[in-house]
Amino acid sequence: MAVDDDVEKQFAEAVNMSAGELKKWLESDESKSVGAKGSAGSGSSGSSEAESTGHESGRRIVEILERKKSDRDDDDEAQMKRTFSYVHRHLAQKPSKESIEDSKWRYSLMNWGHDPLK
Repeated sequence: MAVDDDVEKQFAEAVNMSAGELKKWLESDESKSVGAKGSAGSGSSGSSEAESTGHESGRRIVEILERKKSDRDDDDEAQMKRTFSYVHRHLAQKPSKESIEDSKWRYSLMNWGHDPLK
């Protein structure tokens, strides 16, 4: 099943990082330092720390970006909708007083494939 064109468009607007950029970001300490972490260890193998929701989503976004559009399925479409929704909501919460370059707000958005400084 092909993903709905509107969902593809919204996802493309929300995700402004390439798969390569996002992969590199997700490996950084800054990426791993933000986000709500689940208690039921969805952490990486051998790690006692749980992976944050955003970090896990970032890995799924990389998979979607690397997959041909014609090969995307219902699960991909659901993740694409969550991604657009999260980015849209989080952008509305832009901090007004702090520098955003090194902010948890920016780092969290980047875990979802959106760099607000681009």
